[in-house]
Amino acid sequence: MEGVGREIRLVARPRGFPDEELFEIAESPIPEPSDGQVLIRNAYFSVDPYMRPRMNDVRSYVAPFTLGEAMTGGAVGRIAVSRSPRHAEGDWVVHQLGWREWALSDGSGLRPIDPAAAPVSTALGVLGMPGFTAWFGLFEIGRPKEGETIFVSGAAGAVGSAVGQMARVAGCRVIGSAGSAEKVAWIRELGFDAAFDYRKRTPREALAELAPDGIDIYFDNVGGDHLEAAIGALRTYGRVVACGSISRYNDAEPTPGPRNMFMVVTKRLRLQGYIITDHGDRFGEFARQATEWVRDGRLQYRETIVEGIENAPSAFLGLLLGQNIGKMLVAVGPAE
Repeated sequence: MEGVGREIRLVARPRGFPDEELFEIAESPIPEPSDGQVLIRNAYFSVDPYMRPRMNDVRSYVAPFTLGEAMTGGAVGRIAVSRSPRHAEGDWVVHQLGWREWALSDGSGLRPIDPAAAPVSTALGVLGMPGFTAWFGLFEIGRPKEGETIFVSGAAGAVGSAVGQMARVAGCRVIGSAGSAEKVAWIRELGFDAAFDYRKRTPREALAELAPDGIDIYFDNVGGDHLEAAIGALRTYGRVVACGSISRYNDAEPTPGPRNMFMVVTKRLRLQGYIITDHGDRFGEFARQATEWVRDGRLQYRETIVEGIENAPSAFLGLLLGQNIGKMLVAVGPAE
């Protein structure tokens, strides 16, 4: 196929909060697939908090981004050319080849999706990795019981908004924190029982008012003062689902942890982290349940879509600044 495709490459590593100078837009000829390969025209790619730690050259659960190469991550697109008997031209697929307009794949790691079941963008959000992260963390680690109280930080994000709604399905009372009045209003529309703007009041103050008798589960997307406040508010045998710590991702130097960790012992708390890619065998179960919830309205979602691959760096910085509501996506091609 003739033409030129664009991709976003990381060209330097940040110290502290990143800026757009760390990225470049590169052009290259659209590749021609050989036997066994497929060429995918991307429609959307995902912008996620976990990408910030991957920009650092440090050992972690996933390899750091390689300088001078395209940013990898979730993307959804349509197969434009197939030289593989396993994949047909016109099929929609999700893959991890990331921030580019065109992706060449040997067919491994492709997950087919049905565009008639839901908008294809949801395969990167509520019916994709963020929704799966919410479902597994809540039900397998949090183990909610009817009548319990759960506190969700980052509640207007793709993961947090799904957690809160799933906890409502489980019969829990749900409290959420978010970073603006607009976000707080939205999560209240989703059915959260209470919500607060952490830019206007501290989590400790808010929880003292909104959960005077304590909480049973804390779903942590933020870390920092939210985690410390939650540990203080948790009842005996409470659970912390440690999903992320976006408030700490841009620290140039390590920040001391919660000052009340002794309460983990005195309250007999359980604090457990997880990486959702360890649990891919459960994705089918999640997808069946979540699709049903989306269809019947119990699981709603929003998407913040930035148009054009050239705007991907600003979308990423916007995510770190909390400018998105729901899932942050970059649209780079036709979605039909």
